[in-house]
Amino acid sequence: MVATPIGNLADMGLRALHVLALADTVACEDTRHTGSLLQAYGLHKPLLALHEHNEAEAAATVVQRLQQGQRVAYVSDAGTPGLSDPGARLVAAALAAGLRCVPVPGASSLTALLSVTGFTHQDAQQAGRFVFAGFLSSKSAERQREVAAIGSDPRACVILEAPHRIEALATDLAQLSERPLTIGRELTKQFEEVAQMPAHALAPWLQADAQRRRGEFVLLVHARPPAEAEDDIGPAARRVLGLLMEELPLKTAVKLCAEITGLPRNSLYALALSLRKTEG
Repeated sequence: MVATPIGNLADMGLRALHVLALADTVACEDTRHTGSLLQAYGLHKPLLALHEHNEAEAAATVVQRLQQGQRVAYVSDAGTPGLSDPGARLVAAALAAGLRCVPVPGASSLTALLSVTGFTHQDAQQAGRFVFAGFLSSKSAERQREVAAIGSDPRACVILEAPHRIEALATDLAQLSERPLTIGRELTKQFEEVAQMPAHALAPWLQADAQRRRGEFVLLVHARPPAEAEDDIGPAARRVLGLLMEELPLKTAVKLCAEITGLPRNSLYALALSLRKTEG
């Protein structure tokens, strides 16, 4: 499973080039795209199309070739295969056949954006924790439910989006109001842009310049601020937590309170810490 550049051809790893040079076959999401990519590095290999519409059948072909002793490398159009790209079914089929799958890491829009957001220096309880949501639903009602779930989760969340759907997503993300958001557009490419803003400001930001609505997008919904998380906890739940903390260790009290109230454990833990500090 070979990661390829998400834009800038100079991001291709030396090991990836070595593996592709040794491969008997390169399975790929788009033969035309991969053919041009390999040509840019002076490589010429037999290509086998393996994409979301034929993944099951093509995976069987790859497994057969591997069992015959061939070396097969798989690449998606950009970034790491299997992460919101085809490849996962191929890996499952190979593993089921008792074959080895080897990761060849490289460029990823997910880690590229995270590295320039500073998200690990936010709420200490959520530092370094994030959820990878990938592409949300193309159906409006379902996407709105998914955004609401992201809003109720105190952790940071990474979302991917295509240019023809970014405005619809921005409209839905407005329900997160002041929740900090970082948007990465065309990462590693000529017109790369990274910007931070409250979630409700994304739609106006896109509308202000038509160029901003072009390209591939990766977005980070930052961790929910502690004060905001505490505001979601009503007086009844606060009382339950307080009573439990009088009789039990903090972690046990938080766990039981979460089970009783149905509230997120992370939010209750942050509140418990603030209550203990106040009492001290």
